[in-house]
Amino acid sequence: MRIVFMGTPDIAATCLERLCAAGFAPVGVYTKPDMPKNRGMKLSMSEVKEAALAHGLPVFQPTTFKDDAVVEELRALAPDVIAVVAYGKILPQRVLDIPPLGCINIHASILPELRGAGPVQWAILNGLPETGVTGMYMDAGMDTGDIIEIRRTPIDPDENAQSLLDRLADLGGGLLAELMARLARGEQLPRTPQDHEKATLAPMLSKALCPIDWTRPMAAIYDQIRGLDPWPVATAELGGKRFKIYTARRTDAHTGKAPGTILGLTKTGLQIACGDGNVLEITRLQAEGGKRMAAPDYFRGHPLPETP
Repeated sequence: MRIVFMGTPDIAATCLERLCAAGFAPVGVYTKPDMPKNRGMKLSMSEVKEAALAHGLPVFQPTTFKDDAVVEELRALAPDVIAVVAYGKILPQRVLDIPPLGCINIHASILPELRGAGPVQWAILNGLPETGVTGMYMDAGMDTGDIIEIRRTPIDPDENAQSLLDRLADLGGGLLAELMARLARGEQLPRTPQDHEKATLAPMLSKALCPIDWTRPMAAIYDQIRGLDPWPVATAELGGKRFKIYTARRTDAHTGKAPGTILGLTKTGLQIACGDGNVLEITRLQAEGGKRMAAPDYFRGHPLPETP
């Protein structure tokens, strides 16, 4: 069976690795063009490109599928199926129509919940108890196609977006490899239309989500910190200085102080009052221009006055 794989970040690279481990060798791997990264703005290849080159697979990096030559290049690969995981590009109908077995996407949520670019992060930001991966047939909409299979997993109340993403990548890679094996055996995969009335959205993350509003409940702030790690990272102004907040700890303490009040430094972190009277302890942070540190280590050298 001739497979074309499309994907870009870590979760897609994991799925590609699982495909290769299952004995499949895609006839082409599509990923986004190399992008400048970090302070030096040096061109950097995607995680999928790195994985594809390591396996000796041909790599294609078109900027758009509006170009007829790009579509014909894909058609010339004669794929039986196109497997897509977090590619980052919309596939037009003329691309979806190329493979006779369809285009199959692995999406990191329990569809129709959390359609969009940031399902893993929004699962945590929304305080959901569980999430999962969905194998689905792609159509012209955004994550609106018929569902093939869903695999669920509970969300650990203390894990961040990166650790959840790693688990979902493994879950999704296993599902994709199994679906490709079933197609290769000639099996007809099930199709269940989504209930569009139950759809929720997971839009692309932005730095507008970063500032912590201490008037919110402790649980919501804690989920914000976990959901935005490793990017774009929650932020807070403490003692007139801006910090990135990487980790925190929920406490059993309560206070009548105003939200945002700095209650003091313990051996494990900086305690701050939240909107519901609960106390959140910041445990790891990074000052502007500084390095990531344990909160007690930083504030022992840079004391903050308690808010009266």
